[in-house]
Amino acid sequence: MPRLLLGVSGGIAAYKALEIVRLATGAGHAVRVIQTPASRRFVGAASFAALSGAPVLSGTFERDPMRGAYPGDPLPDHEPASHLALAAAADAFLIAPASATTLAKLAHGLADNLLCASALAARCPLVVAPAMNDRMWEHPATQANVALLRERGAELLEPASGRLATAGEWGAGRLPEPAALLAAVEARLRKPTLAGTRVLVTAGGTREPIDAVRFLGNRSSGRMGFAIADAAAARGAQVAVVAANVALARNARVRYVDVATAAELARACEREFDATDVLVMCAAVADFAPAAPAPGKIARDGRLVLELEPTADVLAGLSARRREGQTIVGFAAEHGNGALARAREKLKRKALDAIVCNDVSVPGVGFDAERNEVTILTASGEQHVASAPKRQIAEAVLDAVETLRA
Repeated sequence: MPRLLLGVSGGIAAYKALEIVRLATGAGHAVRVIQTPASRRFVGAASFAALSGAPVLSGTFERDPMRGAYPGDPLPDHEPASHLALAAAADAFLIAPASATTLAKLAHGLADNLLCASALAARCPLVVAPAMNDRMWEHPATQANVALLRERGAELLEPASGRLATAGEWGAGRLPEPAALLAAVEARLRKPTLAGTRVLVTAGGTREPIDAVRFLGNRSSGRMGFAIADAAAARGAQVAVVAANVALARNARVRYVDVATAAELARACEREFDATDVLVMCAAVADFAPAAPAPGKIARDGRLVLELEPTADVLAGLSARRREGQTIVGFAAEHGNGALARAREKLKRKALDAIVCNDVSVPGVGFDAERNEVTILTASGEQHVASAPKRQIAEAVLDAVETLRA
């Protein structure tokens, strides 16, 4: 379990750090949080402690009840210095938001608070996400501090542009979105085991129009597909996602192609497929579509009878034209008894390398949920992955992909 040390400095953007902790723990990371005293004026320690499952530290001489350990680790038998222990055990250190004051202290090696002392002692990758007013960000002193930190090996993320905290102000200085920050950290955490590999993922659920306002759709939020894309990007892959009606945060390291219907998804996949090394078909693609969608809105007047026609089997079609060296993984949302047998039949019929079966009859997993429970089927056997956050499921799927490609 990767250990992430999160440093939070004072600024209105500190509230976004809560979402970073939520996303990181959901992705299977053990998280400890250090706050500067100023940051506690914006977000209390209790919120971070509740999300991380660990005490939050702020003072240099404050006792750590966990003695520098991370959630899931055994407690040491001695009381170490917190700024040394937390940094020594961390696999990555993210400072978000990093105020202008904290940037200056980091650049010049000042260690007058626990966050800066820990950064000075850290030997793990350091990712710093500045957030401040645009005038402060653009000041020559701040830019000089940024350049100095980059020269010393820290990854300084560019702040986003947009509406700032002060009413009526707009410019560069916004903290990037939490999902993008976590992606930046994970890119530093993982070995690039998929470097040079081109991965195509489909995500979400298609919508087949009945008329100008109504549609037939599949219940899919796109969370599983986006988790696979994020995990593949963190492993160094070049990732493209064909996203069918997905309203989730997006990863700057991933290219997205938005589609709505099964036909649009098929065309997008056909354009991308020949240049793809790995296809993970996670989208819920409609099996049927209205034969004759109405151009306007159908009036509500008695019963409505729809004639449906089958859509193309996108996955089977792509598998039939595969080239040597491509790896193809499907997803099968099955329901109840016989789920694995039906998934294995699809594995053979569609000539896939693997199929991921999830039984959507199990409460709390699958559609529009944070967790999933799956069985990964290949020609050589099967692997059950117990209920876990979808990012952990994604890692298991990619582990299987790497084994197949090896």
